[in-house]
Amino acid sequence: MPGTATIITNRHSSRAALTLALCAPADTLLYLLLPMHPSVFGVTLAQAGVLLAANRLVRIGGYRHVVRYYAKFGDRPVCVLASSAAALCAFGYATLSGFWWLLVLRLVWGLSFAGLNLSTQVLATSEPSGAARRAGRSRAVFALGPMIALPIGASLSMRFGPRAIFFLLCITSLIGALLARNLPSDAHEMTLDSGRRIRWPDSVAAWSFIEGVILDGLFIVGLSLETQKHIGNGAVLVAGSLLALRYASEVLLSPFGGRAAHRWGSVRMLVIFSLMSGLALIGYGSYWLVPCGAAVLILRALQLPLVMTVVAQRHPGHERIQALASNSVWRDIGAGVGPLLAGIVLPISAPSMVYSVAAISLSVSAIACGLQYGEKAPERSA
Repeated sequence: MPGTATIITNRHSSRAALTLALCAPADTLLYLLLPMHPSVFGVTLAQAGVLLAANRLVRIGGYRHVVRYYAKFGDRPVCVLASSAAALCAFGYATLSGFWWLLVLRLVWGLSFAGLNLSTQVLATSEPSGAARRAGRSRAVFALGPMIALPIGASLSMRFGPRAIFFLLCITSLIGALLARNLPSDAHEMTLDSGRRIRWPDSVAAWSFIEGVILDGLFIVGLSLETQKHIGNGAVLVAGSLLALRYASEVLLSPFGGRAAHRWGSVRMLVIFSLMSGLALIGYGSYWLVPCGAAVLILRALQLPLVMTVVAQRHPGHERIQALASNSVWRDIGAGVGPLLAGIVLPISAPSMVYSVAAISLSVSAIACGLQYGEKAPERSA
C-alpha cells in the first residue's frame, strides 16, 4: 500500500497534468486552424509559420527565468498565473487579428506552457519511488485535453468558423486556473547554473533534440502534407482526427510506457522504443502510410514519459529542476527546427530517403544514451 506522502504526490501530479490538459487545447487547435485559414487571422501563410514557431523559440531563452520564478514561488502561483495567461491567449485568438498581436500572444503562451510543463514534470518525479509510472499517468492526463478538443474543434470550425472555438477554450483555461489553486506553493530548492544559459547537451538532451526534429517536425508535417494532398473537402476534420489519434495514443499508452520503464528500466526501454520507431519511420517513408504512421504514433506515446524519468534519475536532488528545464529547451529547439526543415526537404526529396535518414539519426542518438548511461536496477515501490 502506498504511504500518505506518495498518495499526496500522486494527487498533486495528476492535478498539475489536468491543469495543463485544460490550457493546451487552444495552442493545439491553433496548429490545426491557423495554417488552413491564415487570412481569417489576418496573416499570411509565411507569417503563420513564424507564429507557430514563436512559442517554442521564446522558451529557448525564457526557460531560465521561468525556472528561477518557479523555484522561488512554487507550483501554485506559477500554474495559476500561467493558466490565466493561457485564457487571455485563447480570448485573443478569438478576437484579435494581425501578425504583431498574435505574436505577442504566442510569446505569452510559450512562457506559460514552460511553467505548466515544468510543474508537471517536477511533481511527477518528486519521489523516486513510482516516478516512471507517475510520469506515464501524468502524460496521459495531459493528452486528454488535446485529444478531446481536436475533433470537436475541427467539427465546430466547419460550422461556425475557425475562431469561435477559442471562446470555449478560454473558459477551459480559466477552469484550469481554478484547479491550480489547489497545488502546493512551497518553494523548490535547486542548483542554479550561473554559466551558460543553455547547457551543452548530454546524450539524453541530444536524443530529445533529434526526437523533436523528427517526430514533432518531419513526421507531423509530413502527415499534414499527405492529408492535404490526398483529401479535398473535409481535410480539416481528417487532419484534426489524425492529430487527435496522436494524443489518444498518449492517453492509452503513456501509462504502459511508464510501467515498462518501472519494470525493465527507463534507459533500456528508451533505446528499444527508439529503434522500433526507426523501423516504423523507414516503412512510413516507403508509403506504408497507415500502418507505419500508426506505429510511429504508438511508439512516440510509449517514449514520452521515459525521458523525464531518465533525466530525474541521472540528476537527483537539487539538480533535477534545472536538468528537466535544460532537456525541455533542447526538445523545443528540435521541435522548432523540425517544421522548418520539413518545409525545405519534403517538397524536394524522396520521402523514403528523408525518413530513412531520420530513422538512422533517432536510432544512433538512442544507442548513445544507452552507452553513456548504463541502466540502473529498475526501481521498485516500497
